Amino acid sequence: MADVKDGTGIKAGTALQPDSFAALGAWLASELGAERVAIVEAALLAGGAVQQNWRLDVEVTGGARAGKHVWVLRTDAAASLDVSLDRLSEFRCIEAAHRAGVKVAEPIAASGDGGLIGRPFAVQALVAGTAQGRRIVRDPKLSEFGDSLARELGRELARIHSVRPTAGVLSFLPVPVTNPSRREVAQMRKGLDGASEARPALEYVLSWLDQNAPEPAAITLVHGDFRTGNYMVDGGRLTAVLDWEFCHWGDPREDLGWFIARCWRFGNDDKVAGGIAKLASLLEGYNEIADIKVAASELAYFEVLAASRWAAISLLQGDRFIKGGERSLELALTGLMPPEMEWDALDIIDRLMAKGRVT
Repeated sequence: MADVKDGTGIKAGTALQPDSFAALGAWLASELGAERVAIVEAALLAGGAVQQNWRLDVEVTGGARAGKHVWVLRTDAAASLDVSLDRLSEFRCIEAAHRAGVKVAEPIAASGDGGLIGRPFAVQALVAGTAQGRRIVRDPKLSEFGDSLARELGRELARIHSVRPTAGVLSFLPVPVTNPSRREVAQMRKGLDGASEARPALEYVLSWLDQNAPEPAAITLVHGDFRTGNYMVDGGRLTAVLDWEFCHWGDPREDLGWFIARCWRFGNDDKVAGGIAKLASLLEGYNEIADIKVAASELAYFEVLAASRWAAISLLQGDRFIKGGERSLELALTGLMPPEMEWDALDIIDRLMAKGRVT
């Protein structure tokens, strides 16, 4: 059945219904110290395979936020990945990044109570711009802003990595007691244990990663999904870093490897930094701020880690269609991606072995 809107402007046929938003308005008013928060219109936004994102047009009466606003409510889709954070935990990570000066959509409020709208949720300010990866890398003006955007993104990553696991800071995130890269490999293996099909090539890559994991220079906050498609761009400028559900403590180079992985270049393979610029521009911005500098030569391992991680996630996303019964073309197509990611990982390993850099 096609989505339709009732008189409140909320789409029917989705997981959230108008009655849920009535309770949400009252809760927001209490949280924000307002007399009333009226949700004038709500619409489900496109995108978000793991989460749903709703645009909320609200009117706040009384309190510090009195006036008209456009916010985004973020909640789980019908099924989520075990490795992703719940909405309240993700919100706390966004708050920590916001305090560190990272460009994020302003955090408004969050609740871990599933009783209000049927599941936990977080509310943030709506940010202008586009996050569509293919649209960004095909922008006719990319040659004018690509390198400056990459430098800006590098600086944002450095700000994220300035957050360290000190007392009281995101204490719900486990601090790795072993090599964080090997921990990532272990988590992938655990997820693959319940997958619908065996992937021998991916198992080989995971063994290689386990044997060649470098020691980190520091343990920092890692975004976990920092890539083209997960940041907003308006007029060639960064407006916000999005999608923090895979945030964790780990090796900061993991984020850099994920950003430059070929799967996130959207066809612009010659522009290694997220399909928008050369790698040197990303690292120039990063090293301008980071207290621990990173060289391009350090990132090949983390490109392999990124390719294998996306292969594992793609397989599990496909299983949401095959085993979980979610009738989504996006999930079905995502489930076909692991062979390409395995090829990317094996190609990098082969090049490293040819250079005698690994065994």
